[in-house]
Amino acid sequence: MPHFTVVPVKDQAQSSYDSLEGVNWVDYRDTGQDYPDHQDTVSSDGHGNHKEDSPFLSSTDAASKKNDFYDKNLALFEEELDIRPKVSSLLSRLVSYTNITQGAKEHEEEESAQASRRKTPKSPNMGTLMGVYLPCLQNIFGVILFLRLTWIVGMAGIMQSLLIVLMCCSCTMLTAISMSAIATNGVVPAGGAYFMISRSLGPEFGGAVGLCFYLGTTFASAMYILGAIEIFLKYLVPQAAIFHATDPPGSDSAMLNNMRVYGTICLSLMAVVVFVGVKYVNKLASLFLACVIISIVSIYAGAIKSMTHPPEFPICMLGNRTLVRDRFDVCAKTVIKGNITVPSQLWDRFCLPGNMSSAQCDDYFIQNNVTEIPGIPGLGSGIIRENMWGDYLQKGDILEKPGLQSVDAHGAMENFGMYVSADIATSFTLLVGIFFPSATGIMAGSNRSGDLRDAQKSIPVGTILAITTTSLVYFSSVVLFGACIEGVVLRDKFGDAVRKNLVVGTLSWPSPWVIVIGSFFSTVGAGLQSLTGAPRLLQAIAKDNIIPFLRVFGHGKTNGEPTWALLLTGLIAELGILIASLDMVAPILSMFFLMCYLFVNLACATNALCILVNTVLGIMCLALMFISSWYYAIVAMGIAGMIYKYIEYQGAEKEWGDGIRGLSLSGARYALLRLEVGPPHTKNWRPQLLVLLKLDEDLHVKYPRLLTFASQLKAGKGLTIVGSVIQGNFLDSYGEMQAAEQAIKNMMEIERVKGFCQVVVASKVREGVVHLIQSCGLGGMKHNTVVMGWPYGWRQSEDPRAWKTFINTVRCTTAAHLALMVPKNVSFYPSNHERFTDGNIDVWWIVHDGGMLMLLPFLLKQHKVWRKCKMRIFTVAQMDDNSIQMKKDLATFLYQLRIEAEVEVVEMHDSDISAYTYERTLMMEQRSQMLRQMRLSSAERQRESLIILSFHSQAQLVKDRHSLVRMGSLYSDEEEEVVEAPPEKVQMTWTREKCEAERRNRNNAPENFRELMSLKPDQSNVRRMHTAVKLNEVIVNRSHDARLVLLNMPGPPRNTDGDENYMEFLEVLTEGLERVLLVRGGGREVITIYS
Repeated sequence: MPHFTVVPVKDQAQSSYDSLEGVNWVDYRDTGQDYPDHQDTVSSDGHGNHKEDSPFLSSTDAASKKNDFYDKNLALFEEELDIRPKVSSLLSRLVSYTNITQGAKEHEEEESAQASRRKTPKSPNMGTLMGVYLPCLQNIFGVILFLRLTWIVGMAGIMQSLLIVLMCCSCTMLTAISMSAIATNGVVPAGGAYFMISRSLGPEFGGAVGLCFYLGTTFASAMYILGAIEIFLKYLVPQAAIFHATDPPGSDSAMLNNMRVYGTICLSLMAVVVFVGVKYVNKLASLFLACVIISIVSIYAGAIKSMTHPPEFPICMLGNRTLVRDRFDVCAKTVIKGNITVPSQLWDRFCLPGNMSSAQCDDYFIQNNVTEIPGIPGLGSGIIRENMWGDYLQKGDILEKPGLQSVDAHGAMENFGMYVSADIATSFTLLVGIFFPSATGIMAGSNRSGDLRDAQKSIPVGTILAITTTSLVYFSSVVLFGACIEGVVLRDKFGDAVRKNLVVGTLSWPSPWVIVIGSFFSTVGAGLQSLTGAPRLLQAIAKDNIIPFLRVFGHGKTNGEPTWALLLTGLIAELGILIASLDMVAPILSMFFLMCYLFVNLACATNALCILVNTVLGIMCLALMFISSWYYAIVAMGIAGMIYKYIEYQGAEKEWGDGIRGLSLSGARYALLRLEVGPPHTKNWRPQLLVLLKLDEDLHVKYPRLLTFASQLKAGKGLTIVGSVIQGNFLDSYGEMQAAEQAIKNMMEIERVKGFCQVVVASKVREGVVHLIQSCGLGGMKHNTVVMGWPYGWRQSEDPRAWKTFINTVRCTTAAHLALMVPKNVSFYPSNHERFTDGNIDVWWIVHDGGMLMLLPFLLKQHKVWRKCKMRIFTVAQMDDNSIQMKKDLATFLYQLRIEAEVEVVEMHDSDISAYTYERTLMMEQRSQMLRQMRLSSAERQRESLIILSFHSQAQLVKDRHSLVRMGSLYSDEEEEVVEAPPEKVQMTWTREKCEAERRNRNNAPENFRELMSLKPDQSNVRRMHTAVKLNEVIVNRSHDARLVLLNMPGPPRNTDGDENYMEFLEVLTEGLERVLLVRGGGREVITIYS
C-alpha cells in the first residue's frame, strides 16, 4: 500500500510535499528551537491511520522497543504501538522533561543524543516565602517609594494619593490573579510574562508584547540608576557634581548633565558586574532586600516617635513663601552682634549693600515678615487636615503655605532662586504615571515557577501576599506622610526647604542617613536585577525565532549568558540615562508594563478562565495607559502594532495552541449561528463562490485564470471556496489529496484569493462534484454561486464523459438554486497585473435572472484591472415590444440602482430559418447519431472481448482499465455509464446464433450509414439553433471588441437525450467572442432599488 510521509525536508524527491507543513503538520513543542533528531510528521499508512509523532517518543525509541509491541496484555493494540505508545513509555520520556530556558546550553544537552553526559536536574525545593513572596517584595518596592511618594502626597493630597495607590495596586492585584491562573496551568520557563502571553495569544501578540515588556524592564534599570544617582548627588556627596550652575535658573540643566555623566558610569559598572557573573547579583539580592525592609521600618518608627518627640527640621517662610534653607544661616532679617542690630545673610540676599535705612530691597521682602515653622509637626499635630486635598502647581510656581499672612507685592526676578519652586507642571494623570512603576514587579514569582516545590499553591499565595503587603505599606505611608509632614515640605521634591535632606529621611528614626543609605543600595540592587532580567527576556524572544532580526541576540557565552542581549540592553538603557529625568522615564515604564498586564488579562480571558472580569481588567489597564500619558500610550501601542505586523508579515510559523484561535472559533460560531436565522436580504446578497478547479496528472492547477477571475470578482471580500475532485479510494489517496490541497493553496496565494480549499476523493468525478456542491460551507456561510470552466475539446473527443459531467453540474446547480458562472476562453482573461485603460464590459440581458448580470460587472469594476472599463447593457426587443419605452425604463432602472451604464435596445425581427441554420442543425444531429453508433459498436466489441477472455483475464482487464481511468481529470475521467449484463449472465463460449447475429450486425453497417445521410433534423432543434445563430450574429456585431461579454446561459434540456445538442447550442451562441462569461441565476433576486 502507498505510504506518504509529510516532513519539512530539502530532498528533491520529496519536493511535492515540502509545503505541506501548513496543512496538518503537528508541532507539540513550545520552545521554538530545532530538534535534529525528532521530527514531527503526519503520515498515512494506506488504511486511514494518520501518524502523528510526538516529541516525547521518537521513532528510534520506538524501534528499539519493538519487542514491547507484542506485549501479550496489549495484543489488541500491537499494530499501532509504534504511533500510539504505551503509557509507561510516554511517562518515562516525560520524567526527563526540562524547564530550563529555551535554547540554553543545558537544554540542548537535555535533548542531544549524548544522554550519558546529561546532568540530573535538581528537584525544585523553594517554598512560598523564599521563592515568591520575598522576590516580589524586592521587585515591587523601589525608588518611587523613597524619592517621590512624599511629593505625590503633597501635590495630590491624601485623598487623591490614596485613589492613585488604589488604582495602581488594584490593577496589579487583579492582574496577578489572572497571571497566577495561567502560570499554574504548567511550567513557565524563562521569559515569564512573555512566555505566558505568547503561548496564550500566539507569536504575533507574544512577540509584540514581549518586546514591549523587554523595553519596560530595560527602562526600569535606567530609572533605578537615575534614582541612585539622584540620591548620590543630592544627598550623599553633593560636592561630587561636575557641572555647576552660574545662576539659579541654570541649576536644573547642570543637574541633568551630572545625572547623565554619573548615570553612564554607573550603567557601565553594573553591566560589567552582570557580564562577569549573575551569581554575584543573586547573592547580593538578600542584602538589598534587607536595606529596603530596614528603611521602611525606620519610617514607621519615626512616625510613631513623632507623636511625642517630632524631629526638628524648621522651615523658613517669607510671608507665605518657602525659602531655600541652605542659602543663609539665620531665618531672620536682622541679627544682633554685640548689642548692634546688623543685616543678616537673608537681608543681603534680598537687598543691595548699604545702610539698613537707605538700602534698596525687594518689595515682597520689605512688606512681609520672616517666620519659622516646624517641617515635621508630628502625628498628633493635626496637619493631616491641611494635607487632605491636593495643590497642583505649574512649572515655576513658588511653594506657599495657605494659612500664613502675606502681602502680595511684586518681587524682583533675580531673587527667584531664594524660593522653593516647582520644577515641572503636575496633574493627577502625571502622578499616576510616575507612581505606577512602584506597583510593578509582580512577575518575579511566576518567573521562578520551575524552581518552586508547589507552584500551583506558591505563585497565587506568594504573589497576592506580596501585593497585599506592599499595598498596605503604600496606603499607610500616604496617611503617615500626610499626618506628620508639613505640606510645603511634602511638595518640596528635593528637600530644599529642609537643608537638602531627603524628605522621607526627615521622618525616619534614628537618623535620616538610614533612609538615604538604605534607599541608595535598594535602588542599585533593583537596577542590577532589571539589568540581569532584561537580557534573558530578550534571549528568550530571540530563541523562539519569531523575529528574524533578533536572532543574533539568542547567542551568548558558553554557559548560556546572553552577551549580545546584554550589550543591546545597555545601549537602550543609556537612552533612558540620557533623558536624565526620573519623572520623564517613569511614565515610559508605566506604558510598557500596563500593556503587558493588559495582554496578561486578555490571555486569561481567551483561555475562558474568567472572561468578563479579565475583559474589564484589560479595559482598566488601557484606561490607565491613557490616564498616565496619552501620547506615551499611543507611542507604545504603535511600537507593539508595528512589531505585530512585522511578525505577521514575516510569517511566524509557530503553533503554540494560543487562545486567539479559540477566540476566533467562538466568534465564528456566534456569527454562524446568527447567519442561520434566515436567508440574506437582497441588499446583503453577494456572490459567495465555489470555484471548481481541474488538476492535471501532476496535481497542478490546469486553469489558474479561474482563480484570477475569482479574486478580481471578490476583491478579498466574502466567501470563496476552491474545490476539486480526485478520483479513487480515500484510504489510498489521502496523501495525494493533501498534496492537491497544498498545490491549490499555493496557487490561491499566488493569485491572491482569500478563501478556503476543499478537495474530495470520490469513486466518480461526477459524484465528487455533486458532493462539493452539496456539502461545502457551514451553516449560513455557504456558497451561493458556482464557477466552473468550459470543457474544451469536447467536440474532438469521442468520449462523452467530459460534457456529460459539465451538463450534470449545470443541472445540480439549478436543482440546488445556486447561481452559475462559466468563463469561456478563460486563458484570455487578464491577470491581476494587467490594466485595461479603456474598453467596454458588455452585458446582454436577454432574460431576467434575478439581476446577476447587473451585479457582476459592478463588482468587477471595483477591481483595478476592470476599473476604467465602461459598462454597456444590451437588451433584446421583439416585434411586439416598444423598444423606445424599453430603453427609457431600463435607463430609469439603472439610475435607481445607481449603476452607470450605456443602454441599448436591440431589435430582433422575425425572419425565416436560413439554410445555414438548417444545415448546422443537420450536421449537429448527424454527428450525434454517428457518435452514438460508434459508442454502441465499441460497447459490443468490448462485450465480445469480455466473453472470449477467461475470468482471470477479464478481472485483469477491468483492473487495468480502472488504472487508466484514474489518470484523468475533472471533466474527462468519469467512467462511462453503460448498462452491462450482470457477471453471472456472461456467456463464456461462442454459439452459432451469436456468430450469425454478429455477421448480420456487420452487414447492416452500410444501411446504418444510409440512414445517417437521410436523417431529417428535429424542428425543436432547428428553432433553438436559429435563436443561437441570430443572437450570435447580433452579439458579435455589437460586442466583437468588448473586453468582456456577459450573457444569459440557457438551461439544459429536460430530456437528457438532447445533452450533446445543448453543448452545440452554447458553442454557436458564443462563437467569435474572445472573453465570454455565461451567467445563470439561482432563482432569486440579487439586486434591489430600495436603500
